[in-house]
Amino acid sequence: MSDTRVTTDNGDFAVYGSSYFAASMVANGERPALNLDLDVDVCVIGGGLAGLTTAREIARRGWSVVVLEGRRIAWNASGRNTGFVLPGYGQAVQTIVERIGIERAKVLWTLSEAGLTYIRDTIAETGMPGVSLTEGGWLFVSKADRADDARDEARFLRSTFGADVAMWPTPKVREHLKTSHYFQAIHYRNAFHIHPLNYAIGLAKSAEEAGVRIFEQTPALSIDPVGVRKRVVTPNARVRAANVVLAGNVHLGELMPSVSRTLVPVTTYVAATAPLGDRVNDAIAFKGAVSDTEWADNHYRLAGDRLIWSGRMTVHESSPAKYAKRLRRDIARIFPQLGKVDFEYAWRGTLGNAVHRMPQIGEMQPGLWVASGFGGHGLNTTAMAGNLIARAIVEGSKAWQHFEPFEMVWAGGPFGRAAAKIGYLAYSATESVTARLARRQERLRGRKSVTDEKQANKTWARLQQNTEVPEFELAEEAVYDPNVEAAVEKPTKRVRRRKNSS
Repeated sequence: MSDTRVTTDNGDFAVYGSSYFAASMVANGERPALNLDLDVDVCVIGGGLAGLTTAREIARRGWSVVVLEGRRIAWNASGRNTGFVLPGYGQAVQTIVERIGIERAKVLWTLSEAGLTYIRDTIAETGMPGVSLTEGGWLFVSKADRADDARDEARFLRSTFGADVAMWPTPKVREHLKTSHYFQAIHYRNAFHIHPLNYAIGLAKSAEEAGVRIFEQTPALSIDPVGVRKRVVTPNARVRAANVVLAGNVHLGELMPSVSRTLVPVTTYVAATAPLGDRVNDAIAFKGAVSDTEWADNHYRLAGDRLIWSGRMTVHESSPAKYAKRLRRDIARIFPQLGKVDFEYAWRGTLGNAVHRMPQIGEMQPGLWVASGFGGHGLNTTAMAGNLIARAIVEGSKAWQHFEPFEMVWAGGPFGRAAAKIGYLAYSATESVTARLARRQERLRGRKSVTDEKQANKTWARLQQNTEVPEFELAEEAVYDPNVEAAVEKPTKRVRRRKNSS
């Protein structure tokens, strides 16, 4: 692996990681730390996508808002993810239905799609630079031959939720993703992908234009949530607010352990190749986002002629360079025609997963709100959460209560992290074996088809030469082997044409 870039003139890699997105970010001037006491309507703790959306929407409704960010805006998962903007949640739709019923699941699906609409509209309305919104949808591909399952899933999503999806058969998948590793897919046509860090920067600027005051390098040290006016203590000042919004996850730590301890910290790894030129066309002819698993391995998309590839999972932060080597092996296995690829950037991001893999959105106690646990669908669900909480605080909306069935439960501490790692490894091993068996069965079917076709051609050649063929041989092939029956259809027509021409 070529060395990843680790420095820039403005030092942003030190904050945002050695990422392609940090290297291509738009201007993002540092904001001051808070040094004077403030009294506001709402204090948002956390300058990621959820916090920035919440602050923007509350300020647009005329209320005073402060955002406290311990480092820089969008420094972690909000600015380091692959930029997929997808409908749905980290949890599978069928599991959600089993838990809360079909009608409530429909409401949640509609809310998830509202998150996509918000992001698309916000980008268009503000004219954010550098966001690179790319339509094309999201392709969720299967590494096993499960045509009936894919067809049923697509039909269920369309008929029950009104989702804009289509089932792709294997030949169509392989036309766009030129590999024998994939079979069928479900295409989510309204999904898209963006430059997540530039979107966060644009969102912060729009929030400030609406009146939000953002303070960086200002960690919240403690919260007194009792009373009408809550008090938030920072290193150099205090904030008094009628409402406090906790828009963070595992990084809330001891500030609010009742939130952070309900989440399993999950670190995933991303790498971006050097420009591939025309080589990329030999492997990928799809502009949208691609996922070939429910878990970490693999999610990818193109950025021009670069390939951005995400995969692997740990419950602790490890070296991106170490995992980039494994990501390179994944690419070589799935798209060997690309040859040797060099990574120019490799980075990691840590997110928080609740046990139920659903967002945690709502009011913990009067005036204390939480927006957390966005898992692998962070872009659409952070947008949705910000809007739900803003409407709840300013307008008294109760829409956030649709998430009450997904309560905050202890994630198990070190035991929960160990269980998550074991679950990931077990799932990956099972999926790998299933995928290998599926490809092997496909090869065997291909060989049998070739053998049957050769046998059929020999039989008809003997007929054309007026060679006597035992009756039982023809009967056995015609009745008991449908593959031969299909294979001989064309030769039958050729024999008839020859007879007619004579």
